[in-house]
Parts: sequence; C-alpha cells; structure tokens
Amino acid sequence: MITNNPSAIGRDGQHTMKKPGLIAAIERAIRIILKIAFTAILLLTLLTSALRLFSEVWSRSHIYSIDDVLEKPAAIVFGARVYSSGRPSAMLADRIATGVDLYHAGKVEQLIMSGDGDSDHYNEPEAMRQYALSLGVPDEAILTDPYGLRTYDSCTRASEAFGITDVIVVTQDFHVDRALLTCRGIGLDASAVSADYQRTSGYSRYSLTYSRLREFPATLKAVFDITVKAVMNAVDKTF
Repeated sequence: MITNNPSAIGRDGQHTMKKPGLIAAIERAIRIILKIAFTAILLLTLLTSALRLFSEVWSRSHIYSIDDVLEKPAAIVFGARVYSSGRPSAMLADRIATGVDLYHAGKVEQLIMSGDGDSDHYNEPEAMRQYALSLGVPDEAILTDPYGLRTYDSCTRASEAFGITDVIVVTQDFHVDRALLTCRGIGLDASAVSADYQRTSGYSRYSLTYSRLREFPATLKAVFDITVKAVMNAVDKTF
C-alpha cells in the first residue's frame, strides 16, 4: 500500500522521520572530514614524535663537555629572551656564560652572538655582547648577528654572513639536538656543548615544559627547512 505519510515504521513499531537527502549528505561529509582530520593529526603526531626521538638519539655523539670538545674557530651562541632592562634571561645568561667558558678555555677564537636584533626596542645580540664583555671577553672576539631570528637563520648566517663553517653550538639540552641537526643538515661541521651545567638548580618547570613541547613542531620545521635547502642546492648545481 502506498502512503503519502513522510514517516516510516521502525523495527519497534514506532514512526520515524526520514532525514531529507541534503542533510544526510552533509552529515556524511562532516563525518568523512572529521575522520580525515583525525587521521592527519594522528600521523602528524607520530611523525613529529619520531623525528624528536631520532634527533635526540642521533645528536648524542656530537655533544661534549667543554674539556672534551675539539677546538673550532667559533661558537654560535643562540639567542633567547632579554628583559626590557637589557638583562638576559636565565637561559640566555647560561648560554653566554658557556660561550665565554669555551673562549677562556681556548676552544674557540670567536663567539657569534646570534638572535633577534632587528628592532630599535629589542636587541638580543647586543645584550649578549655586553654580558660577554662583562665576563672578560674582548670586543674583537665577539661577532653579533641581529638576524638570527630562528635556529635555521643562525646556522645559515654563520656560513653566509661570517664565512664560518666549523662551529660549536651553545644552547640548552632541550634545544641542542635540533641546533645540531639544523647546522649539520645545511653543511656546517658542528659539535655542541650544553649550557645546562651553568645552573645546577635547573630552570623553572613552566619554561622547560613550554620549551620541550615547542621542540616537537620546531623539529618538524627544521627538517622541512633542511630538505628545501638541499633541493634548492641540487637545482642550482643542475642549472
């Protein structure tokens, strides 16, 4: 029997309304999009975690103490937060102090203070230079790079701006593997000294947690940057 009633009889004998075709199609599309998004997020999470693990394990053979690291022409001291007073943050102060220790130990001849200095109101490399001067490093042994806005920039500019390809990188444990991965990935002969020994009491839990979590997407970006540079170099050689 044919009926004009838009309802249908369910298995339980109750009338159920059929959903209009457009609404049903939209719901199916939303479910598909959500599944794709979830899968993409899961794959991206697995990829970044794998890259972090690889970076941390791979870098261990390139990290030394000041006593054991081989002499090199220069050290790259990576920038970090500077307060409005011009005082370096704890992490930055420890990086500078480690670079100074390398210089006084005769392990490097120059310190490249690389960070964000492209502003009239904020200048990491200058604050770093002043701090190193106060620790007894002569001005002629300090190079400042105000365009080291990222780890990749600092590594690249060591070679392109200063002509230095053999370096010691100086930063904290949470960052040192990515710094090594980046510098060595673009062709620098880099080893590393971690600055954590400067502060036996450690850093604030908030700062460390934030910094460690930040390394996951940052490492993925570093691998992307290295890959792009390698492709561009290959293209340049081809043409």
